[in-house]
Amino acid sequence: MKKTLQQIADCLGARVVGDPDVEVHGLGSLDKATPGEITFLANPKYADKVGTTSASAVILPPDADRHGKNAIVTDNPQLAFAKLLSLFYQSPFASKGVMPGAHVSSSATLGGDISVYPGAYVGDGVRIGDRVTIHPGVVIYAGCTIGDDVTIHSNVSIREGCRVGNRVIVHNGTVIGSDGFGYVPDGRKHFKVPQIGIVVIEDDVEIGANVTIDRAALERTVIRRGTKIDNLVQIAHNCEIGEDCIIVAQVGIAGSTKLGNNVVIGGQAGLAGHISICDNVMIGGQSGVSNNIKEPGVYSGTPTMPHKEWLKSSMTLPRLPEMRKSVVDLEKRVAALEGK
Repeated sequence: MKKTLQQIADCLGARVVGDPDVEVHGLGSLDKATPGEITFLANPKYADKVGTTSASAVILPPDADRHGKNAIVTDNPQLAFAKLLSLFYQSPFASKGVMPGAHVSSSATLGGDISVYPGAYVGDGVRIGDRVTIHPGVVIYAGCTIGDDVTIHSNVSIREGCRVGNRVIVHNGTVIGSDGFGYVPDGRKHFKVPQIGIVVIEDDVEIGANVTIDRAALERTVIRRGTKIDNLVQIAHNCEIGEDCIIVAQVGIAGSTKLGNNVVIGGQAGLAGHISICDNVMIGGQSGVSNNIKEPGVYSGTPTMPHKEWLKSSMTLPRLPEMRKSVVDLEKRVAALEGK
């Protein structure tokens, strides 16, 4: 595929500075792009590389020095580059139908233009929308609903009754709707609480590899529209995750916790159960959140506190042995003075 800079700018809603008729056939990094490719500058720290890149054109923010290069100017070069990756490299959808070796229940309802690969299992009463791709080893239990334009990668399990919205991507090995971890003490034993709720995944959600999202004990565990979940995340029963959240790898969220919209959780953070996080909160990696967060902002540490306070505390921590010694010396001096 080849496109002129003007065609690309029109697609992006951007403007061309230089020759609008220059053609590009691909994309590359500032360091490794070759003639015929387009690259981008998002970090001003690398601005000097614009002058040395071999790319035929550069996507730049306004007022950046283009060093005489052909340029497409836009407020968000990184977003523009991501959109071009989709334009140049995303394969068009091609339906393969239900292939030999796939099991689809006779009571399942299938939409148009779907692909069900060998080794996939679609249970009784499942409803699947249009342009859905189900890769090998996927298991969809009875009574599930899958929306339109969904891609489910290999070895995903979607348990009974769960609902998946439109344009959802689920990566390899993820389990949606496994039983919540609920037990009641019965003497020295533990009585399992039946988990009779479901999981609801709303539109435009992407779920990474080996994620586990537990079904609710009652009612629903919900992942709302536009949220993106990285690999190896655990979301427990009855959680509600708001819209457009980002949850990075190895995060654990305990049961009945509620996240607002536009919440970002850094890797390996842990959230206790039955707490609420308001909209527009960022939680640093490896933080431990045990209480509600009621004000937007950036938080870090264990226990979690505003990020600036945590920075001060973390700077103090290495000095604690020295401070302890000073306190002990002061106690001795005070005791000596009192003795006199």
